[in-house]
Amino acid sequence: MAIQVKGNVHWVGVVDWALTHFHGHELSTHRGSSYNSYLILDEKKVLVDAVWTPFTEQLIRNISEVIDPAELDYIVANHAEVDHSGALAEVIRHAPNAKVVVSQKGMDSFPGNYHGDWDFQPVKTGDSISIGQDDLVFVEAPMLHWPDSMFTYLTGHNILMPNDAFGQHYASAGRFNDEVDQQELFEEAFKYYVNILTPFSNLVLRKIDELLALNLPVDIIAPSHGVIWRDNPLQIVEKYQQWAAQKPEPRAVILYDTMWHATEQMAAAIGEGLAEKDVDYKVLHMALTDRNDALVEIFKARTVAVGSPTVNNGFLSALAPIFEEIKGLKMKNKLGATFGSYGWSGGAPRILQQRLADAGVDIIREPLECKWQPTAEDLEACRQFGRDLAAATLQE
Repeated sequence: MAIQVKGNVHWVGVVDWALTHFHGHELSTHRGSSYNSYLILDEKKVLVDAVWTPFTEQLIRNISEVIDPAELDYIVANHAEVDHSGALAEVIRHAPNAKVVVSQKGMDSFPGNYHGDWDFQPVKTGDSISIGQDDLVFVEAPMLHWPDSMFTYLTGHNILMPNDAFGQHYASAGRFNDEVDQQELFEEAFKYYVNILTPFSNLVLRKIDELLALNLPVDIIAPSHGVIWRDNPLQIVEKYQQWAAQKPEPRAVILYDTMWHATEQMAAAIGEGLAEKDVDYKVLHMALTDRNDALVEIFKARTVAVGSPTVNNGFLSALAPIFEEIKGLKMKNKLGATFGSYGWSGGAPRILQQRLADAGVDIIREPLECKWQPTAEDLEACRQFGRDLAAATLQE
């Protein structure tokens, strides 16, 4: 179903209520998603972004509610990833005279992915296309989050269409930010930033500064996933500035896995030590916790404690992906320490400590180990461990 965004601009995208994972199985999407496509009716007819391949027919139907797809003059493809451009080949088949507008880097990614003999028109930052009363203005946004990414701005209506920036994996009945549950919306916007855009935080800050310097009035921000920001649209830009600064809260997160509950008891006692010093914390059993949700908690926290029993001269495998994620996402300003239990031989906490250090986390104390099930003295040592973490967490 086509929905009017503003004036002669229509949303013709698709809501995917059933999506549970994205990027293969790399990102959990507990609340589904949407693939947003925008149809502009001026003297020239323009489609901005498409949808994921399985929803191609629905996109064609939505466009056809408003115009014959053959009338399209331009198809703006802000990014070649399949969730935005999988339907392009079929759209172009219906609109054989349309020019496909892409970034300079898009001249590599689109032919490389789709092998189509399409009529490309590459653009760079500052280029514009007159479509009648209004113009399309383009801003390249490399690495937000692919090298080919760009933003499209529609003058007159003052609509910024930034593709993957400012979006959320969030399926909803309402299409606009003032029509949905605000807590859900910001939870999903934050999770989206943490898991997708964190590595590019410095670029995010520079790109926002560049956009603000253009002095373009922005009445609506229309991303390619989730809801459209029409009520105070710059609030999400301010959130991105806050998140990109990577200034963690004075709180801790305890990540652990356990076999026979010894390490679990240690984790609980460490939490008690944190609580004594009024430091908020969460304890996450990583064999049972969604990895992407855990990354949100890690992003927020200043201090990360990781624990495992020693198994096969190493640690339990449920913890392994977290180190790769912290390193790959380039999380900054993190403090860390490790702990664990053992029976016949130990060593897991030191291995965990090295993995944390390799991920860029500053180690704040020696690892803590407990042999067999923890005694009362062991649990008190764990509480002291928590107090030590609290002191470091609260230090200015």
